[in-house]
Amino acid sequence: MAVLVLAEHDHKTVRKATLNAVSAAQKLGEVHVLVAGHQAGEAAKAAAQIAGVKKVLHADAAHLKDFLAENVSSLLVSLGKNYSHLLAPATSNGKNIMPRVAALLDVQQISDITAVESADTFVRPIYAGNAMATVKSKDAIKVITVRTTAFDAAGSSGSNAEIQNVQVPADSGLSQFVSREVSKSERPELTAAKIIVSGGRGMANGENFKKVLEPLADKLGAGMGASRAAVDAGFVPNDWQVGQTGKIVAPDLYVAVGISGAIQHLAGMKDSRVIVAINKDEEAPIFQVADYGIVGDLFQIVPQLVEELKK
Repeated sequence: MAVLVLAEHDHKTVRKATLNAVSAAQKLGEVHVLVAGHQAGEAAKAAAQIAGVKKVLHADAAHLKDFLAENVSSLLVSLGKNYSHLLAPATSNGKNIMPRVAALLDVQQISDITAVESADTFVRPIYAGNAMATVKSKDAIKVITVRTTAFDAAGSSGSNAEIQNVQVPADSGLSQFVSREVSKSERPELTAAKIIVSGGRGMANGENFKKVLEPLADKLGAGMGASRAAVDAGFVPNDWQVGQTGKIVAPDLYVAVGISGAIQHLAGMKDSRVIVAINKDEEAPIFQVADYGIVGDLFQIVPQLVEELKK
């Protein structure tokens, strides 16, 4: 049977996380993509061009516009009987929707997979990534979320898949969209950034993020992140958080400034290609995963780095 991937999109374009999930799905069988939304025809056309996709299911309804989990999960369940696997990226949306799908289908969810061993066997991290578990499922339908950093993105072009309109279940009436506050920034989105500069508790306050880290991020063209300690202290917004309970990232370059390297933070960034750590504590756990480490006062080192980058 075929494999169905739930697409992440903005009603016009398909987000990169979907491309990673498609790569995982290709290891399981013929790939179909579900584009659920309202007036999202452009996104459906974009999904049809993803390399390896054989069919796009386009579900259009006003009550799907805001991607409410109750309505999207009902849609997935109505389509699920035709598929052996239901996949979604392990993003906020995927983590919100797929457990509901698993419950409605009365199957277990297989979360955050990092490898596909076979059609029924998968690898996923446990204990904040300190161990990898190989999980074999006997469920008739496998409900899976995919750790996007573990799979290369499928090509965004090269295919010309059929687009099929599907029937949408009625509005569940269980939830209602009220409002959304979106932080706008000219910086790249964390999960898509090739370079990330992150700060931790060692930054001391939010003002130092602006005065010390922003100039470095500007010079590198980087996204900005933070540890949970910095977010909990109110230094920066929640959507900057990198880690087990934040965003999982794997950029080409990750610069950790004033971050001790608690296990929860390492779980979210240790797959980065190159890790640079700056910390005054030479025993900080972050140095165990860092490719390059600088022991010293970040308030002296970071401005010096910025000056060197200006040359």
